[in-house]
Amino acid sequence: MNAPLPPAPVASRPVTPLLDRVKVPADLRNFSHEQLKQLAEELRAETIDAVSTTGGHLGASLGVVELTVAIHAIFDTPDDRLIWDVGHQCYPHKILTGRRDRIRTLRQGGGLSGFTKRSESVFDPFGAAHSSTSISAGLGMAVGRDLKAARGIKDDRHVIAVIGDGSMSAGMAYEAMNNAGALHSRLIVILNDNDMSIAPPVGAMSAYLSRLLSSNSFLNLRDLAARMAKRFPKSIERTARRAEEYARGMLTGGTLFEEMGFYYVGPIDGHNLDHLLPILRNLREAEEPESGHHGPILLHVITRKGKGYAPAEASADKLHAVSKFNVLTGEQAKAPPGPPNYTNVFAAALIGEAERDPAIVAITAAMPSGTGIDKFAKRFPDRSFDVGIAEQHAVTFAAGLATEGIKPFCAIYSTFLQRGYDQLVHDVVLQSLPVRFILDRAGLVGADGATHAGSFDLAYLGCLPGMVIMAPSDEIELMHMVATAAAIDDGPSAIRFPRGESTGLVLPERGVALPVGRGRVLREGGTVAILSLGTRLADAMKAADELAMRGIAATVADARFMKPLDAALVERLAREHQVLVTIEEGAQGGFGAAVMHHLAWQGLLDGGLKLRPMTLPDRFIDHESQTKQLAEAKLTAKDIVETVLSALGRGA
Repeated sequence: MNAPLPPAPVASRPVTPLLDRVKVPADLRNFSHEQLKQLAEELRAETIDAVSTTGGHLGASLGVVELTVAIHAIFDTPDDRLIWDVGHQCYPHKILTGRRDRIRTLRQGGGLSGFTKRSESVFDPFGAAHSSTSISAGLGMAVGRDLKAARGIKDDRHVIAVIGDGSMSAGMAYEAMNNAGALHSRLIVILNDNDMSIAPPVGAMSAYLSRLLSSNSFLNLRDLAARMAKRFPKSIERTARRAEEYARGMLTGGTLFEEMGFYYVGPIDGHNLDHLLPILRNLREAEEPESGHHGPILLHVITRKGKGYAPAEASADKLHAVSKFNVLTGEQAKAPPGPPNYTNVFAAALIGEAERDPAIVAITAAMPSGTGIDKFAKRFPDRSFDVGIAEQHAVTFAAGLATEGIKPFCAIYSTFLQRGYDQLVHDVVLQSLPVRFILDRAGLVGADGATHAGSFDLAYLGCLPGMVIMAPSDEIELMHMVATAAAIDDGPSAIRFPRGESTGLVLPERGVALPVGRGRVLREGGTVAILSLGTRLADAMKAADELAMRGIAATVADARFMKPLDAALVERLAREHQVLVTIEEGAQGGFGAAVMHHLAWQGLLDGGLKLRPMTLPDRFIDHESQTKQLAEAKLTAKDIVETVLSALGRGA
């Protein structure tokens, strides 16, 4: 008989004597250079230990430890505005800004958000979670500061936006940079390049050049040269200015940013405080109104995701997002094996359809694993497209493919499709192009909270003419709906499904296309009808069982489609029952509103029908487990029963 395996070693809490002295960032400004280096090591250890107990975005946070320390040591936060793009790298920032005592509540119910959040701390001047917003927000703050100063209100604060190279794939970042360059606003943008996607390796020469270029003496000399050049004929002035810009561009690689009106500094090692501290100090001084320098500055730093934690550095994704893990081994806690999640069911169904139809392609916007498109890409690498964090482009790119007879499946989280809404309306729906939208993470999503919840898709899609909208009640229905979308060739369609595990049903080899706009009745009753859209159907069936125990026979129907609505089914339920309850995991203005609208125009609300639409409440629901979020939203079987009893005038 084999002996049981010994338990994995357990790490003790890190020893952090310097970090223990930091209550707010101002405390860092009393530390020596060497103490700040030690503090960074302690901060890294504390971040690792905290995330090991909560899960979360580890790799990105470890990559910005030194940068976080340097910014807070040099700048006067929170008076100086520090904006973290996306926010998944903000854990060290939270620890240094008075939230260390709560850092082990990260992403837990009632605890700290996994992203920056204005209501959580004055050190979070702008809330984030979606990418590429930091430069726009920072520019707004900088211009607001300048407008107040013009009215005589003293405001000389600095604005610093930290944005990753991944977020720079979104057009919004360049729109903001172009505007900032044109306005000549005082703004510092720190490009955190952790994928080596832009810069070459950096070293001592690059650091020396960056210190030189960021110094006041160089900036003043440059401004003097610019003023002198203006006395020359225009052709010579342009030549001199271009020569200076391109000389620095050749040395440092910043020509692109210079062309957009930014003064470029870098690239520098983002883990070397000997480089970071003097350069940030130079930039702070260059930003002072009396320095004579005008215009935005871009500092380009090179970092490594997972820096300083061996398991993260060795991981392919640098432990970007993790569950709870053992600090010593890096081994993540594994849930007991269960049924496949909806994302994997979708991926398998799409691969099955694509094996039979060479026109099918898949598109995602920087979320291949999150949407299951990574699996499709392994099977069909030439038919899979990851366009980066560029949802607007993804939608119009899909529209272009559709014009050529290709069948694009555009897989984007429900919350992220909001970013491409104009393209959805103008480029797809208005032209009746058969783009198939796959909306993963529809409904409540748990620890990522309100920023990632897919609450609004039914409302924002339901108002669009010609859009087919489907919501599967289980994984088999999802397979059928993938087959249905593949068969729709005369206009756009969308399938929304939730985050998490499916119900464990035995899956067919392939889905079968459903009749478009037709629902189904699963149980016949009498007084009460429950009409569900999506995965709330399981709770609707549980509610019907409990109602039956109370002597109330309930009809349960699965709408399958929000649009086109199964008018015959909806009218039949309204005519044959005293109470009609609709239920959906979406905001007000979605499926229930569509049912009410139809019944009102049919005159079926003029009599005694008691219609009760159950939706997400008209407020945002904070991070918590999905089960508790659904209970808070009052969308469980218990809530359905209470809704029915209330409509019937009966107590619980």
